Amino acid sequence: MSTSSVSKGCFVFKPSAKKKKTTLSLEDHFMRGCEDAENSEIRFRLCHDLWDKIKTDTEALQDELNRNILDSLLDFTRKCSSTRQHSDWASQMRASEIPTAALVLGVNVPDHDMTFQSLSDLLQQSVTPHVASVQAKECGALKHLMKRVLERLMDTVVDDEEEEEAEQTSAQLNNSMHCSLSTLCAWYNANTKKSKTGTPGKKRSSAVRDDPLQPPVVIIFKDLEAFNPKVLQDFILICSRYIERLPLMFIFGIATSPSTIQHMLPHSVTSLLCIELFQSLSCTQHLATVIDKLILTPQFPFKLNGKVMQVLISIFLYHDFSVRNFIKGIQLALLEHFHSQPLSVLCCKKKAALLNVMQLGHQDLERVRQLQSFKRYAEKQEAQEQVHLLTDDPHLKEVCQKLIKDLRKYHKNYYPTLRCLHTLTSSLPRYPLGKQIRELHLICLEKNIWENEDYQSAMKLLKMLAKDQLIALLQRCEETLQSAKSKKMKSALVQLGDMLARFKQLDTGAAEPPPSVEDSITSPVKNLQKKTHLFQLQKTLLEMNESRRSKKLSPFEVLRNEALEFIDSLVKSHLSPPESQTLNEVCYYTSSATVRRHLNATPRTSIQAALNSPIYYLQNERLKTVDGVISNAAPDICIVYKLHLECGRLINLYDWLEAYATVVSAAEGNEPDSDDFGKVDDVKHARFIRAVSELEFLGFIKSTKQKTDHVARLSWGGC
Repeated sequence: MSTSSVSKGCFVFKPSAKKKKTTLSLEDHFMRGCEDAENSEIRFRLCHDLWDKIKTDTEALQDELNRNILDSLLDFTRKCSSTRQHSDWASQMRASEIPTAALVLGVNVPDHDMTFQSLSDLLQQSVTPHVASVQAKECGALKHLMKRVLERLMDTVVDDEEEEEAEQTSAQLNNSMHCSLSTLCAWYNANTKKSKTGTPGKKRSSAVRDDPLQPPVVIIFKDLEAFNPKVLQDFILICSRYIERLPLMFIFGIATSPSTIQHMLPHSVTSLLCIELFQSLSCTQHLATVIDKLILTPQFPFKLNGKVMQVLISIFLYHDFSVRNFIKGIQLALLEHFHSQPLSVLCCKKKAALLNVMQLGHQDLERVRQLQSFKRYAEKQEAQEQVHLLTDDPHLKEVCQKLIKDLRKYHKNYYPTLRCLHTLTSSLPRYPLGKQIRELHLICLEKNIWENEDYQSAMKLLKMLAKDQLIALLQRCEETLQSAKSKKMKSALVQLGDMLARFKQLDTGAAEPPPSVEDSITSPVKNLQKKTHLFQLQKTLLEMNESRRSKKLSPFEVLRNEALEFIDSLVKSHLSPPESQTLNEVCYYTSSATVRRHLNATPRTSIQAALNSPIYYLQNERLKTVDGVISNAAPDICIVYKLHLECGRLINLYDWLEAYATVVSAAEGNEPDSDDFGKVDDVKHARFIRAVSELEFLGFIKSTKQKTDHVARLSWGGC
């Protein structure tokens, strides 16, 4: 298209449809780089459906866990709102203070946003439409805090300056308001009058209609510890002047301890607040519930092996205590499993998995034959069966269907048995198998738990329990097995019920007869003389030991040993590690290194790897070098970094510059014998200064006053 015939003008060139940038869908991103693209669509659909199910169940679980604390806060808000309507002296004194809820949520800060969002939604639905949430990072000064509160309550633009700029248009002047609580009072009174006269407006719920005159104005401080104490003090003092005109209410989100309020605010300020404490469920209890409902259940076919579980739990315990991030880690593992494992088409519900087995192609069946668990299974078969498994595809499909069913049965038996064992051992002294069920689960994932010394000591401690304690634990195991659906668990439930019935019969049975007088007289101890020889004493002690061994067990001891042997047989039958199950690779994700790399990043290691080996990130063949050799084609910062590794604690900048110029001259193709080789010009000098500044910014060096034109090295060792 030509525009030369027109001297001046405005020309519009519409882009052609071919040049329009197409956005890739989630499925396209999943299929890019996906192994075995033939069934990638099926794997994406299974992954998406499974994650939607996990997400829905997780949200419902979190709502249930937060329900008690949120209901308590709603009741507190309603109670404080109704207190202002009473005319007695105590209520008036109470109304002169600002009602404040101190909500202790714990140090799992990433989870707080979800809790505050649910709280804000519930308040707006059932108590008051006037709710504002603020964070410390957006309220560095008092005027910023005031502006954020007014903007979120009034849903309009608020000016925080005394005078407005002359360049503002009339429309902006009409839409903006002055930043002060008197403005908020005028707006609130106008709003309540509209509600009183029945002006059409936002639909309100029944709880708000019960008290339409003065719905409270709730201000939520999400992260109290991060606020500037001076800003918070001034804001509370200002609000206290308007408490008779404006029904204000505060909610403080506290991550550490309630004493934070006393540390941040003086008594003259806290005396203006009527504080009530609310404690949320601890993050460790929250995690235990999530693991119990999402991982320790046969409902979801996707599983994590021991190492991946350990990585996720370690990140939770030692980094952020965030249940939300723990669930994100499960999502990452789920996505990686379906993206990297072509046989994940079998990681679905039983009926769908059996149908997908029959649709496997020859290449997929070859992948099945290459699985380590299937190789171990094939080696245990007879020679003729091994030939069929390795050569006959239809026969292999039938065997895979059977193995998938066995894997489902294994999970249905594993989790009830795990809960029974945890019930018995979680109250033992020193917790030999862990206090939390996740600890016991990790032990079972690694190896045969009955070969563990801690398991043996736990069984010995169980033999020392009193009758009432043992019966109570067995009754809890019976309750656990009642929810199990497999045939073996139902059979175990019947056997356990019979044992409990026999325990109860012992209580109603006759008491044991006391030992006879003759037995007590003829005991070896009674026959000992006051003075005896060493040989006679040794003989007597051996007789006592033999008599103890041959002592007849009481009916309770016999039944107790029988019950513990029954539990031990359940453990040995159903708590073998998942690696022992054939086709476990279909459901279990095992790449702990991938999860750790994505979730537990190490910036220092990554920076050093990039500076040492830039080819890892730049993918340039010219950067290939032998270990210890500096590539002259590398970026300036990489050259300067490798040169600084050869120096001591103090680095001479001039020597460093000359070494850098020598390396760069080789990259430019100059002959080593020429006069210009290694010569420092202005361009090289500027490049060197920029590279050194970047190293200083990254924290590898710093300036020092010990010597002129020297810098101090801060890092030692490399990748």
